[in-house]
Amino acid sequence: MVVGLGNPGSRYRQTRHNVGFEVAERLAARLGARAWRETPLASLVTVRLDGGELLLVRPLTYMNESGRAVARLRPPQLPLDRLLVVVDDIHLPVGTLRLRAGGSAGGHNGLRSVEAHLRTQAYPRLRIGVGAPPDPAEQAAYVLGRFSAAERRLLEPALERAVDAILCWARDGIDRAMSRHNGPAVAPDEGAGGP
Repeated sequence: MVVGLGNPGSRYRQTRHNVGFEVAERLAARLGARAWRETPLASLVTVRLDGGELLLVRPLTYMNESGRAVARLRPPQLPLDRLLVVVDDIHLPVGTLRLRAGGSAGGHNGLRSVEAHLRTQAYPRLRIGVGAPPDPAEQAAYVLGRFSAAERRLLEPALERAVDAILCWARDGIDRAMSRHNGPAVAPDEGAGGP
């Protein structure tokens, strides 16, 4: 189960707070998902992956109530290490990926809600850097704002790398995914080269 956090509605589309939604949408498209199904709590789509199923979720409860959707939609038999939450992170530079097996909410209201409803911090999360607000007092407006053109150029390849990281996590586990995919943004002119 992969949960991309964000806020529903066109006014929040492509804002910093909605990178989780963007990653979930790209993952669905890459795996050939046909259509998202709307429920009162979330948009859902189930995709096939290596003979199994991957449930993709975009909560419609707004960021601060994300945990309500996660707790209600998580199948009871699904171990917490098979649940991955994708979020924005203002403490990381734009385009940086940080995958972890668990940890604190780090001030993120969406993760705080997930922790409260699951009653644990022991679930994987993929943080995607959106950069810090110039003025910390303007954090709320900043995360609900859109990226500059220069930031978007860094973010686009990071969103694709995030999809790669999720597929690696699903196939090979958290340790392999962390070692392969954690790291800073790759400038578009650097390409995806390397071994």
